[in-house]
Amino acid sequence: MFRSLGIFNYRLWFLGALVSNIGAWMQATAQDWVVLTELTNHDATAVGVTMACQFGPPLVLVGVTGWVADRFDRRKLLLLTQSSLGILSVVIGVLLLTGVLTLPIMLVLATLFGVANAFDAPARQAFVSDIVGRSQASNAVALNSASFNMARLIGPAVGSILLILVGSGWVFVINAATFAAMLAALILIRRDELQPVARSKKGGGRLSDGVRYVAGRPDLVVTFAMAFLMGAFGMNFPIFASTMAVEFGRDADGYGLLSSALAAGSLVGALLAARRDRARLRVVMLASAGFGAMSIVSAMMPAYLAYALVCMAIGFCTVTMLTTANGFVQTTTDPALRGRVLALYLAVMMGSTPIGAPIIGAVADAWGPRTAIVVGGIAGLVAAAIGAAWLLFSGRLHRADDRRFHLTIDETRPVTVVTPVVEPTGTDDAVAQTHAAPTRR
Repeated sequence: MFRSLGIFNYRLWFLGALVSNIGAWMQATAQDWVVLTELTNHDATAVGVTMACQFGPPLVLVGVTGWVADRFDRRKLLLLTQSSLGILSVVIGVLLLTGVLTLPIMLVLATLFGVANAFDAPARQAFVSDIVGRSQASNAVALNSASFNMARLIGPAVGSILLILVGSGWVFVINAATFAAMLAALILIRRDELQPVARSKKGGGRLSDGVRYVAGRPDLVVTFAMAFLMGAFGMNFPIFASTMAVEFGRDADGYGLLSSALAAGSLVGALLAARRDRARLRVVMLASAGFGAMSIVSAMMPAYLAYALVCMAIGFCTVTMLTTANGFVQTTTDPALRGRVLALYLAVMMGSTPIGAPIIGAVADAWGPRTAIVVGGIAGLVAAAIGAAWLLFSGRLHRADDRRFHLTIDETRPVTVVTPVVEPTGTDDAVAQTHAAPTRR
């Protein structure tokens, strides 16, 4: 489960990310609560629009961000993006403390956050494989998710308490200070132990290369379609949690507890994902179906604590789906195209939020948060149905040769498994780049 932590550079990265993610979740809790209760009068649509501003840039800038992640030194790029995100946190904190922050200003700053994250996310995702190599990438991705959700377990609870004790402005300032942990990890990493980055051939580096690659991989197309539906309509947790907290008559502490309940289930899902030997598409489908079912069940809960308990199951299914999908994309993609393919994946998943979040917010305003949650649950069931339909009609599901009544699935294998076996002369990524194109069943 924890095998990637045996690598010195990954231990640094893991600890730095954990501290930084705790601060990020504190800020996310404060931001959603500020928009809902300080800048508006419980306007869920405004929360959705803020999310759209924050998650829209990855979709708009996908043609640039993936190329940048493949072309430039990812460590230096992350030093720049992490510093920018810290500065933006300080700006919002100061504006809140001075009492001059308004909703339009918040929307502008949320957009700037989105721009910085648009460059940060694909570089950060691809950098994981630079640290651990292709053979450990799936495990490292799952442990990253565990770190993210440990922070999600702690951050919202701490953030909600700080909202009450010191006010929203100081939460943003404290988050800015936590970026120092990630910056320190990036500075202290042993650069000579990083995997050499596979570069595109001369004249390459175009987003269209990544698009063509994905278009030629039906399994990736299905993964992207499921990620789009989940990102657009299912994973609008800031809207769901904040509006349901108000629905049950709770304050900021109640909102923080719901976020932590989601995180508790998410942490279990991430750790179990780390135990698997590799990422499989069938797990993505089952987790999407579980998310849809649990979301619909949660919308029927009559009491706050009952809803919080079901949120744990929702968190488990969500992170199982996301972690497995991310690991599947990373480990089965050509190393020279990894940055662009990951940028496309993140643009589809995160960039779908500007489409779905305002719709979900409007549904919550018009018909209540329970109806909005049901819409998200239906999206999860539709995503699972798309995956199941592809599995049935693609020919990958068939009767096993050795057992008459036993079915088997032909899963896409990681690149290093399906490439021709030769004596390696370098790192995993370098070998994968020089071998013939992977054969996919």
